Amino acid sequence: MSAAGEGGADAPAIGFDGVSMVYANGTEALTDVSLSVRRGEFVSLVGPSGCGKSTLLRLAAGFEQASAGSVRTDGAALGYVFQDATLLPWRSVRRNVELPGRLGGLSAERSRERAADAIRRVGLEGFEDHRPAQLSGGMRMRVSIARALTLQPKLFLFDEPFGALDEMTRERLNEEVASLFVSDPFAGLFVTHSVPESVFMSTRVVVLSGRPGRVVDDIGVPFGYPRPPELRYSAEFAAVAAKVSAALRRTGDPAEEGVAV
Repeated sequence: MSAAGEGGADAPAIGFDGVSMVYANGTEALTDVSLSVRRGEFVSLVGPSGCGKSTLLRLAAGFEQASAGSVRTDGAALGYVFQDATLLPWRSVRRNVELPGRLGGLSAERSRERAADAIRRVGLEGFEDHRPAQLSGGMRMRVSIARALTLQPKLFLFDEPFGALDEMTRERLNEEVASLFVSDPFAGLFVTHSVPESVFMSTRVVVLSGRPGRVVDDIGVPFGYPRPPELRYSAEFAAVAAKVSAALRRTGDPAEEGVAV
């Protein structure tokens, strides 16, 4: 069951209460998951492949309905960044980024204004007239993020958006998304298979078990923002990453996540 809540200022942007998910083919993806994310929290989901991380995002977005339990949002604007940039190849960067506004009923002028601001925020000024095929993988993902930013989301869902990128590009985009979070805090829910990425990005890391996914740990990340790149090489960072890795080993499928530690 999904619903838009009317809670007060301190109400979660997204809340899962006893959520289970069984697909029509009998696959049990999630069992009894309870989790909430407030504005100003950036929560990463890690766990073995197939444990229901992406299913939680789809439930949060309303793309699917839970088999049991409830999924509640505060009704604020939502942005979704998929694993693939999902850009229209025949449209320029500018016109791809303008698209959500136009589909949402904004005037052409207002859509252009929001697109220009989003393109600036992701560092793609000068590339407005390029087509997706003319961009690198990292730049295409920036366009995808810019497109979501035009919705002015207060709940931002990321479905492993950087998994296919090289390490250097991935780390740079981690830093850029963290910067966006600092400039206009939203409630973030971020799926990743990378332990370092989860620790660098997040205020909390939630570890899910193997299928059917359930919460096995919820680990606070004690670093403030902004986070300098060299944080990744500190002893304090390594200690938090070790806690996440230990929780992943308790899921019974260490091979899935150990390569990313």
